[in-house]
Amino acid sequence: MAIVASSFFIDNEVFISFREDTRKNFTSHLYSALCRKHIRTHIDDQNLERGDEISPALSRAIEESKISIVVFSKEYASSRWCLNELVHILKCKNERGQIVLPVFYNMDPSDIRKQKGSYAIAFAAHEKRFEPNKVKEWRNALIAAADLYGFHSQDENHEVRDFVALKEKKKMQGIMKLQVLWC
Repeated sequence: MAIVASSFFIDNEVFISFREDTRKNFTSHLYSALCRKHIRTHIDDQNLERGDEISPALSRAIEESKISIVVFSKEYASSRWCLNELVHILKCKNERGQIVLPVFYNMDPSDIRKQKGSYAIAFAAHEKRFEPNKVKEWRNALIAAADLYGFHSQDENHEVRDFVALKEKKKMQGIMKLQVLWC
């Protein structure tokens, strides 16, 4: 029982996958709100080099998180880093039962699912630069993630407040389950 308890308190509770176009607005507000509620959250602050793969530390942060929040924005699909993170997040969902919560930041999920608008433009560029199997993997990941129940963000402050309240409720449910296991 102690192993379960210690792993609950060591791992990140939340991993946030996002594109730079949301870093200084929605994502920073979400990160700050989660931290204020004492929810351990991983946000990648490193500048990523072109051509690099997801680092082992970043993969580990995804794998050790209980929940991954994917902030879909206009520019999300233009980043192969974001798309590779998404593939890894969905792998963790399927293999480890990780919870994945998409946030559609000023986006319609159907645009992501059907890869329209900025997503169509991004994939036109990806098809010129990357292997067809890799592009297909990214497309399938976007479709799968857009089919998940998520949050639509239009009013930033209201949405962050509601989102954090839901996450805090889930955290309390997890602590109560842990207390039951300990007794």
